Amino acid sequence: MTEPRITAVSAGLSVPSSTRLLADRLTGAADRALRERGAAPAAEAVELRDHAHALTDNLLTGFPSGDLKAAVDAASRADGLIAVTPIFNASYSGLFKTFFDVLEEGALQGTPVLIAATGGTPRHSLALEHALRPMFAYLRAVTVPTAVYAASEDWGAGGAAHGGLASRIDRAAGEFADLVAGRSAAARPDPYDEPVPFERLLSGE
Repeated sequence: MTEPRITAVSAGLSVPSSTRLLADRLTGAADRALRERGAAPAAEAVELRDHAHALTDNLLTGFPSGDLKAAVDAASRADGLIAVTPIFNASYSGLFKTFFDVLEEGALQGTPVLIAATGGTPRHSLALEHALRPMFAYLRAVTVPTAVYAASEDWGAGGAAHGGLASRIDRAAGEFADLVAGRSAAARPDPYDEPVPFERLLSGE
């Protein structure tokens, strides 16, 4: 795979958002790591706050529309996914969960996923292990061993540029790049390639 598609999904609510900032840092590190492995990745960012109303409509109608459909397609067709959420009440945000609820079953099967989160204090970091990782395991994605959590203190006094957070970002990005570079491009079947015969639809088979 020489041109892997990377999609970064972030669920921050504010502008600017530390969640989006972390997603951008992870995307940049993953891009560098993949290029070191001989790949030329194409990255796309999906900011869920832009699709909040459309996600509610999707829950009610059963299908995505407009820009949300493009975001869903970007996540479903990605060769690697970076998923970043703020932590609310010791778990992922409702907006974050809703987006992954509306994906088609099997959309992330076998897809490498780098999970990350932001929060006010380091105490919330365990949400990555007891909330995010089990969710992506249920979706049959392949999560990167290193998860990245950024507390408010990680962004101050150069903490984001040096030391702990930067090291975690680089380590997670390297693991992610290894999974993406070693994965064959997903050949997802097109439902229109082999349509169900009209007679079978009428018979209810």
